[in-house]
Amino acid sequence: MKITNKVNEINDFQVSRRQCEKAVFHFPLFHTYARVIFLNKHANPKRPCLPHCNTMTISPSRSFTLLGFIALAIWSVTPGMVRVLGERLGPYSAGAAVYLAGGAAGLTLQAFLLPHGLRVYRSFSWKYLVVCGSLFALYMPCIYQALTSAASRHQALEVALINYLWPTFILLFSMPILSTRPTMLLLPGVLLACSGVIVALSSGLDLSAAAARVTHNPFPYGLAFICALTWGLYSNFSRKYAAQAQGSAVFLFMAVAGIVLLVLRWRAAENPVFSASTLALAGLMAVLTVTAYLFFELAMRKGDMVLVASASYFTPILATCVSGLYLNTPPGLRFMIGAACITFAAWICRKAFR
Repeated sequence: MKITNKVNEINDFQVSRRQCEKAVFHFPLFHTYARVIFLNKHANPKRPCLPHCNTMTISPSRSFTLLGFIALAIWSVTPGMVRVLGERLGPYSAGAAVYLAGGAAGLTLQAFLLPHGLRVYRSFSWKYLVVCGSLFALYMPCIYQALTSAASRHQALEVALINYLWPTFILLFSMPILSTRPTMLLLPGVLLACSGVIVALSSGLDLSAAAARVTHNPFPYGLAFICALTWGLYSNFSRKYAAQAQGSAVFLFMAVAGIVLLVLRWRAAENPVFSASTLALAGLMAVLTVTAYLFFELAMRKGDMVLVASASYFTPILATCVSGLYLNTPPGLRFMIGAACITFAAWICRKAFR
């Protein structure tokens, strides 16, 4: 009887979202139901919305944007760790260990600790699961192979910098995929970012030396460029197909990517050398990887995507410095000039979308 009276009270008055939550959450039976409805009207279309409750439309959230910045900081310190782990285990074995461990741990926590468990995947559209899952599974083998197939640790830094073109592709692909309308400032911003990569790859601004290195071993450079394209598409499609969905499928995507890497590992017949330090590094990489990809996807879907993508241009400077110190190959002046060009492009691209 009390529940009926409370529902009638909601029907009688046009209340705000916060007032609705306060009224309904007094009843444990309605707790889970109301959270789904109020936080996301479209999380499950089969559940009707409570009458006269104004659901809040999704807008860029500062908290989700902050998660994106945390993900960028994590990615700044991982390229050197990927290179070292790949040297010890092989590219596919290293990737399989990290993504299978991270994906399995994430799915286990999701199944037993979250209210909806693995049932949350029913609320995702098949386009999100298939398109974004395929792009994620393609990106992971490519980035591990690119970083570990570099002829030297110094070349691995160059390959990592090419991969950092993905912020540019996020902004470019947002126009056809998300129908964004940037100003003409986007073009100089993109050109400046590409110029920064060219400067960083050149030896004292000698383009012939850069061309010689690329010609001698083009495979890792090509893979890094594919990675940048793939991640730009993934970021935009995740927002297009899952902006209003609750939860995340990153754990599932990581598990699938780990299986793909494991299959490639069997075909490549790698001979990994395990040790206590290697297992510890793999475990640390798994934790960092799960955290970074989960935070970044939430930022792309529910935060200020343009701000996070523009801020991503700052990542090469920190990544180059940290990876250089970790790999005992400190970056030279040309690296810093190129990274500075890419960083300045962030400000221009951000202005283009205002």
